[in-house]
Amino acid sequence: MTTENWISPETAWQRLKGHCSPLEVEEISRRTALNRVLGAPLEATVDVPPMDVSAMDGFAVSGELAAGDYLPISGVIPAGASPDCELEAETTMRIMTGAPVPLGADRVVPVEQTSSTEDEVLFRSGTEPGAHIRRRAEIQARGDLLLSAGTLLTAGGLSLLATHGIARVPVHRRPRVAFLATGNEVVPPDQEPQPGQLRDSHTDFLLAAGLSMGIEIEPLGIAGDLKEELREKIGVGLESDVLLIGGGVSKGDYDFVEDVLAELGCEVLFDAIAVQPGKPLVAARHPGGLVFGLPGNPASVMAGFFLFVRPTLRRLMGLQGGFWHGALLGELTAPLPAAKGRDRFLTAEVEFKDGRLLVAPMSPKGSHDLGAFARGTGLVRVRANSPEAQPGQACEFLPLADWPSPVR
Repeated sequence: MTTENWISPETAWQRLKGHCSPLEVEEISRRTALNRVLGAPLEATVDVPPMDVSAMDGFAVSGELAAGDYLPISGVIPAGASPDCELEAETTMRIMTGAPVPLGADRVVPVEQTSSTEDEVLFRSGTEPGAHIRRRAEIQARGDLLLSAGTLLTAGGLSLLATHGIARVPVHRRPRVAFLATGNEVVPPDQEPQPGQLRDSHTDFLLAAGLSMGIEIEPLGIAGDLKEELREKIGVGLESDVLLIGGGVSKGDYDFVEDVLAELGCEVLFDAIAVQPGKPLVAARHPGGLVFGLPGNPASVMAGFFLFVRPTLRRLMGLQGGFWHGALLGELTAPLPAAKGRDRFLTAEVEFKDGRLLVAPMSPKGSHDLGAFARGTGLVRVRANSPEAQPGQACEFLPLADWPSPVR
């Protein structure tokens, strides 16, 4: 079951990515589809605009005009008017933005280029044929492709679908995810720990991290370090698309998670990665989905989630995802320590200032230092065998949150 050597994080991802294809498609209400991914293409249901309309408040005219020309005003066309009105010869009509262009008119002169009374208008300049007219179907024609399969539905995208009256939207369903904390020493966060015990912080982290992706993670509670109890609760968790397990994946006498996964028919893809923190991270598959066994320390859980679990969940949702996908370059404002034989990951406070991404790495006292990881808005990578980097040098980091500037 165990591997003899650490594998690189890139190799780990190669073993994992073939098992996280987008989930099946479901149909949901448009108004609940924000940040979901289209599972099928959508076509335009109407022409946009539905007819020739004015792009400006002004005057609809026919033919050439010169500065100083006068025309009588024969009517007013508001937005929403019937499209079958007709412009009388040698006249003009007031027209509002979005109103249908009358039959016989071939251009619109903006009101800013005119002076008018109630009955007539003076044109201070002419304009070209077709000017300030939005032509029927110039944006979309009925049957045109609106959005392709795989499109992330933004607020703008949903507005587009509303324009076409599309009420139900085919999207990839979100994965069902569960989390099981383990350890004889672990107690719920609302319970006063006895000597030798500690409060469970992993569940709250993962529930919040899931919600940031629009995923509600089901907490399965805490299992003690007993095979029978682990087998029962892991068996329940395997009914989800993705089961996350915290702790029990190292090589100690009470680390039974890998043994139980094997007994339940799971195939381990890897169980040791050349990263710090988070080396003893387990990924396994079974006919119903995936399992991640995250190391027990808080920093290891967070690093494992951001580096491997989050990109897996993104791919299941139909989004792009991969190890170190979405990383950016920033400028160090504090020293970045060296790394030896493993890629090292540190949290950092990131600030966007004067067009620069400024990155201040935090050096935790160890993978148990939750305080350092709690403040980070970026995850900085120090590649294996890299020397210490100094302020002003470039660094690569993965965004973990927005970078608001603090109120001073």
